[in-house]
Amino acid sequence: MPFRFETFMALRYLRGAQGTAGGRRFLRLITWISVAGVAVGVAALILALSIVRGFSREIDNKLTGFAAHVQVQSMQDEPLNQASDTERLLDSQLFVERVSPVIQEFILIRRSARDIEGVAIWGTRELPTFIQSSLIDGNGLVAGRNGSDGLVVGASMARVLGVSVGDRLTVFSVQGQHGGMTGSPSAMQLEVTGIYESSLADFDDLYVFADLEVTRALLGYGLDQVTRFDVRVVDGVVFDEAADRLDQILSFPAMARPVTDIYRSLYAWVALQESIIPLIISIIVFVAAVNIVGTLLMIILEKRREMGILAGMGATARMRKRIFLRLGLLIGLIGVIIGQVTALIFAGVQWRFGIIPLPADAYYMDTAPIQLGAGDFLIVALLTLVLCGVSSWVPAKVAGRLHPIEAIRSR
Repeated sequence: MPFRFETFMALRYLRGAQGTAGGRRFLRLITWISVAGVAVGVAALILALSIVRGFSREIDNKLTGFAAHVQVQSMQDEPLNQASDTERLLDSQLFVERVSPVIQEFILIRRSARDIEGVAIWGTRELPTFIQSSLIDGNGLVAGRNGSDGLVVGASMARVLGVSVGDRLTVFSVQGQHGGMTGSPSAMQLEVTGIYESSLADFDDLYVFADLEVTRALLGYGLDQVTRFDVRVVDGVVFDEAADRLDQILSFPAMARPVTDIYRSLYAWVALQESIIPLIISIIVFVAAVNIVGTLLMIILEKRREMGILAGMGATARMRKRIFLRLGLLIGLIGVIIGQVTALIFAGVQWRFGIIPLPADAYYMDTAPIQLGAGDFLIVALLTLVLCGVSSWVPAKVAGRLHPIEAIRSR
């Protein structure tokens, strides 16, 4: 019975919170402002967590799609010899999903006497899946119109050189035999057969893709030499652990490096956002919860006589405390529900229409990503209700200490 009575009174104060004739609407207004404050804080925090998680997912997908999960290369900064044996060894590991040999060096790419750029050529048997899915023109590494070898370039590079699919480019090795300072630079003509745009500006400006054997001939690599191997591991395997396990089976000078180590600065940037942004946004929830203190105190002042009458009818101090504790939790609960629904609606609109644009050169994507998590909704709701309950404690104690006779006499 006390539970039902206290909940009934809390609901009554929430629905019909109003002051005296002079400020009848003001008290109801600030009550719902408190609800709105909680709702805004909850929605902002859920969206912040979702966007940060979306950033992490997108950056991770782009980097692992571009550079695989683990790279095996020489610690002497030289080509790896006996590549076929190393490839079979890597491919025999149960946790390895795919092994791709790569030949990569810096070259010059020329369209005309004035249009010359330095790029890194990436020789591969087939385009990385991420690059293939990022093609905006052409068909990837296929033969050109005249049977010439194909070249896939980034969209920004294509704009700088003023080329499109079907144009022919001259490529030059710049340092002779596989990156050394000896030997004569070689040249060949390749046809642009694909243009990709990954939103990773640093990558689109730098890398061009060609067939593995074409790159081998251009750079003078031996038949059993590669620059490195890109290794993809099966789902659920931690990249760092996979690199450590591969290091144990590889012979000197080969070594394995996880993508999290190769692009440490980008992963550190994402981790910084994950740690700071939710902390800053959570202050909104804290401020909204603290505002409940003022709202409840004003309701208590306006309802002093009613509190005195309840006390005279047998309502104990503990019961009066519980009324306002539950009122504070009701304000928090309604705010949580409204905030979560608002976050869901906004996330759906952002996912469908991308209403929050981003500069791709700074954030590596052109719109804010969203990845909702059920855990975020649960944790934010619990955190908010705990803060609202704690904030309601002081006003509840004040209500419990009201003297019945003095409260009834008050005007």
